[in-house]
Amino acid sequence: MARRFDVPTFYRSPIVSTVKEARRVQDPRKKDLSPSILDFGRVRFKLARHFGFCYGVENAIEIAYQALETANGRRVFLLSEMIHNPHVNEDLKERGVRFLRTTSGEQLIPFDELDADDIVIIPAFGTTLETEQRLSDIGVDVAAFNTTCPFVEKVWTRSESIGSKNYTVVVHGKRYHEETRATFSHAKSKAPVVVIRDLEEASKLANVIRGDVDREYFFEHFEDRYSEGFEPSRDLVRLGVVNQTTMLATETTEIAELLKRALQDRFGEDGIEHFSDNSDTLCYATNENQDATRALIEHGADLAIVVGGANSSNTSHLVELCEERMSTYFISGDESLLEKDLIEHFDLTQKKVVQTRDWLPEITPINILLTAGASCPDVLLDRVMQTICSWVEGSRSVDEALEPFLVAQ
Repeated sequence: MARRFDVPTFYRSPIVSTVKEARRVQDPRKKDLSPSILDFGRVRFKLARHFGFCYGVENAIEIAYQALETANGRRVFLLSEMIHNPHVNEDLKERGVRFLRTTSGEQLIPFDELDADDIVIIPAFGTTLETEQRLSDIGVDVAAFNTTCPFVEKVWTRSESIGSKNYTVVVHGKRYHEETRATFSHAKSKAPVVVIRDLEEASKLANVIRGDVDREYFFEHFEDRYSEGFEPSRDLVRLGVVNQTTMLATETTEIAELLKRALQDRFGEDGIEHFSDNSDTLCYATNENQDATRALIEHGADLAIVVGGANSSNTSHLVELCEERMSTYFISGDESLLEKDLIEHFDLTQKKVVQTRDWLPEITPINILLTAGASCPDVLLDRVMQTICSWVEGSRSVDEALEPFLVAQ
């Protein structure tokens, strides 16, 4: 049986939890990716089969609240945001947790102000070897409240394995995301490392591998994305690919194939031996959420709502998938639903919060796709549904909408 974590009850939800439990009973092997439909009559919500808190997030939340309960007067710090959800992080702040850094790495509280008696929680993204050493030198027990996701640690192990076989590690990720910074640090202790963001950057790297461009091209286009002492002529002849666990799995696969072909173009039939063909390092929850979102999209709707933190990588990829097919609104929670005809949402293209009017169509019934990132509490989706239903006159009650799922259990 899967482990159940001690997550505070205020993160649970009467609506979504009921739906998830019914689906778990009906489909314990998680083979059915069809969405769950909550029919409120004049508005229907199609919920993705998989979304919300994953193993790593629940583990991190459990450890963080345990730290608060057992502090006994000791100061409690978080290295940076534990997970990328503003509701969770704000609640921890209100309970006295102080943040040492921003998500981008800007120091908020100098490490010099810490002492050995302080509790420092390592976030689910992990941290760099350099930061671990700095905290250990102060006397902080970095292992006591380390919430690093085991799937992130799996990437570090894979990177070290690749490096030990004299391959350069190519990380598919966002260079300054906490997780990628941590992976970069762990990987470079064993091998040369270069980080690429997407297929466009992979194509540029392939040009260097094949010798179509000179080494200066590499240093110009990959500035700040390679390990110290990196030499393209030496370090781009044997490669292995890992990824930030929240990236699009399909894109990681395409990047790996592109780089493999570049090596074959350069070395001919022997090129295959220059590529470490590793299984994907994407975490299971990210993969499940992406597959479930694709199945959700295939069911169609009038619009999509994705709930999560604006700086959440895994959530942003769900938004990208939905945006390809329909109007999509990336919101932090029900507080983003300002009025029936006004919504506040994060625009991925502009990278800022914007407001849109007339977002909710005047049709009956309204079909809305609804999903969330791996760091989003289910209760936020409850509130989103209840707010929208309160605006749609004649909507059925929650009990009526949940009736099919109660029967299923």
